[in-house]
Amino acid sequence: MTRRQGGRPDAAPTVARMCSLAEVSRGAYYRGWCREAPARHDTALRDAIQRLALAHRWYGYRRITALLEREGWVVNHKRVARLMREDNLLCLRRPAFRPPTTDSRHAWRAWPNLARQMAPMAVNQLWVADITYVRLEESFVYLAVILDAFSRKVIGWALADHLQAGLALAALQMALDGRAVTPGGLVHHSDRGVQYACGDYIARLQAAGIQPSMSRPACPYDNAMAESFMKTLKMEEVDASAYRDLKDARAALGTFIETVYNGQRLHSALAYRSPTEFEFATQPVPWPAAQQARAPAPPAVPD
Repeated sequence: MTRRQGGRPDAAPTVARMCSLAEVSRGAYYRGWCREAPARHDTALRDAIQRLALAHRWYGYRRITALLEREGWVVNHKRVARLMREDNLLCLRRPAFRPPTTDSRHAWRAWPNLARQMAPMAVNQLWVADITYVRLEESFVYLAVILDAFSRKVIGWALADHLQAGLALAALQMALDGRAVTPGGLVHHSDRGVQYACGDYIARLQAAGIQPSMSRPACPYDNAMAESFMKTLKMEEVDASAYRDLKDARAALGTFIETVYNGQRLHSALAYRSPTEFEFATQPVPWPAAQQARAPAPPAVPD
């Protein structure tokens, strides 16, 4: 925390000698030093740390400590870590290896973006789909999801150790099994990945009367809702977990999606309600029930 003192014969006098000359006790000197000197030393040290951290953005506290020692500072790496944390100077992490999940270099048709101007007013008007990776202890698996854009509810998902079209088809089949789709009234939006553009997937959509829609090239903002869900999934579940194998990951992700995300997690875009609660609150009232609710109460029958 202080610069090294040289061993020259003309070095500064000792503390005891200076206290004797000033006719003060060593205790009084150290009490005054504890009130003032550490703050001055911290200021100088923070200045050096900030200069080095800005010059070496990828350096952590250990390398910054080594650079400080090269400049003549005597400082512990724990103190450097604390000061860097207080000043928000911890290093920028290099992104971990991310296996690609989208391959848009194919000969299949790229469908126009129909979802860009859509504002769904009910369920089953716009579905959004995406695929991401999930890290296991020794490998990667891949998660395909489909969300209803009106309620942000995950209505279909599948997890597998491959990126073939069957992964996306399994998520689509789950969504179709759980939803009543009106032919011609639903748009399915995704990126231009080969899993969504291939003939098997498009044929399944068209057989159900669903119109395909795809994002513009290299524009993830067109599928921002699905990307937002993937970010939430990674931050709140995947990054805080360690999955042993595919079976373990499928059980944990299923619990998070079905119980936590769909049933419990509050969304600011849904007036701080969960997707399941939002869908229940906005579902239309059946016509006979609505008529009965508006009908006047019958007059009381006298005894």
